[in-house]
Amino acid sequence: MSTSYGYVRVSSKEQNTDRQRIAMRDFGIADENVFTDKQSGKDFDRPAYRRLVRKMKPGDTLVIKSIDRLGRNYDEILEQWRLLTKKKAVAIVVLDMPLLDTRQGRDLVGTLIADIVLQLLSYVAQTEREFIHQRQAEGIAAAKERGVRFGRRPKERPEAFEMVLREWEQGLLTARKAAERLGIAHKTFLKWASATVTGEQSKVLSPTENI
Repeated sequence: MSTSYGYVRVSSKEQNTDRQRIAMRDFGIADENVFTDKQSGKDFDRPAYRRLVRKMKPGDTLVIKSIDRLGRNYDEILEQWRLLTKKKAVAIVVLDMPLLDTRQGRDLVGTLIADIVLQLLSYVAQTEREFIHQRQAEGIAAAKERGVRFGRRPKERPEAFEMVLREWEQGLLTARKAAERLGIAHKTFLKWASATVTGEQSKVLSPTENI
């Protein structure tokens, strides 16, 4: 007796699975036969997916909403497809792409078309991801050339910094006490103090200042 299972995946715990689950229910899959992972598809160490693969037997059917639920790139999608259809002898139905349906009863031409469409879609998806990464890298490089700075914004110095710095320089405060007065970390105060002293020294030694 063959069984139909559904697999649902979202990339974070905050994302909603309702759309995929409704699609599984409309297909006729019982809720207890739907396996869900809420984590990135960057690897296949996913507990629900691994349980599902172990549970399925030859003749069963796996239903997914879209082909990218099987993997993050061209190679992984093809590998999972091969594992499920060849090694596990499981049929696969991709709801968003009716041509990707390997259930029993389809003729040889239908199976061949499914394999060709799978490889084409997987290749296009992989190529698009590479284009996105390339555009992101180019955008970051162009922004850096324009002087755009990335990362955290520098912490603003409190108004009392100059006064506390002078007291520290005069030996009236330790660096740790000075940091406590300003409400900052000890290392932050030393960093700011060092930068201030270095800046003042550079100004004094500037050739244009001494002409």
